[in-house]
Amino acid sequence: MGATAQTLIKKIEDLPPQRLAEVEDFVDFLKLRDEQMRARAADQLFGMMDKLAAAEPQLTPEEIQEEIEAARTERREKSADRS
Repeated sequence: MGATAQTLIKKIEDLPPQRLAEVEDFVDFLKLRDEQMRARAADQLFGMMDKLAAAEPQLTPEEIQEEIEAARTERREKSADRS
């Protein structure tokens, strides 16, 4: 535990009992908010993945290799033109 956590624990220990419930509620709120933010981010990511999958048909390994070779050929031709 770092010094910051120890300092926070000491401050919490010094609080009156009625304030401890407020601290616990706030910590629960922060955890819930973080969980909701992660869930929203995951939903957005999966939504984007679904859109990408629907946008273009899946390529076969052979088609992927053809695309790679075409890009390499184009890059080589551009490089040769500059020379």
